[in-house]
Amino acid sequence: MAIPKIFSDTFVFAWDFLLTLTNIVTPSIKAGHVVPEGHAGAGGEWPEYVPPGEDDSRSACPMLNALANHGILPHDGKNISFKAMNETVRSTYNFAPSFCYFVPNYIAGILKKDYSKDTFDLAEISLHNGIEHDASLTREDTFHQPDQGKPHVPFIEELLQSASGKDSKNKNSTEDASHAVLLTSEDLARYSAKRRTEAKVHNPDFSLSAFHKAFGSSNSATLLRIFGGRVSDLRPFLIEERIPEGWEPSVRSRVGLTMAVFNLTVLPLETATERCTKAD
Repeated sequence: MAIPKIFSDTFVFAWDFLLTLTNIVTPSIKAGHVVPEGHAGAGGEWPEYVPPGEDDSRSACPMLNALANHGILPHDGKNISFKAMNETVRSTYNFAPSFCYFVPNYIAGILKKDYSKDTFDLAEISLHNGIEHDASLTREDTFHQPDQGKPHVPFIEELLQSASGKDSKNKNSTEDASHAVLLTSEDLARYSAKRRTEAKVHNPDFSLSAFHKAFGSSNSATLLRIFGGRVSDLRPFLIEERIPEGWEPSVRSRVGLTMAVFNLTVLPLETATERCTKAD
């Protein structure tokens, strides 16, 4: 089984590299047109938001939960195909097709499922130390809260209140002042370091491998690359897991955010987080 996976991964990374080159030589998508016509959210018009009910399945991932809350994925969060996850993440958040193929395949492998044939419930993605991990920015550790589908609002508010960036385009507009506050990479590194330090002290079962550290920094990078770090958008998205009306992804690359470009944000973020952790 190892040889086919090697060939598959090699193909995906080569594909991702070609898509990165494509983005370099093609014009960006015009603002207001990032979500394709005919897809949920086109023109900033998102389907109605309905909070999850008691029997609905939700995960540790706000992005997938938001898709379910808007009915872009099944609202009950159950019996979702990996291909549907691929397609909806691609059209909603403008990740590159290579990215949207690789991640669901990886999750299918963690869950010991077949990408092409099987389905999953959102809660299954919260398998501890799969892609879910301790020291999350938006969740209590599994030791304290087994249901990882529930955001921990105090963590989220503390994160958003740490935002120190300003959108220079809105700096002279009083009306838009509340929309001009941005999380920066340094803000995210500092708060990630704080969460790691505190979780290690308060969680007797704490674990955070190098892989999960990098995955945590990937989550932080998503807040920067897909949401532009904009606090006014991130507050409803992280707390209610609701996509704001009129929102579209910050990434306007023609074929979406590739893994190669994404890692240019992830790696410096993780380096800064490790530096801040050692300084604490």
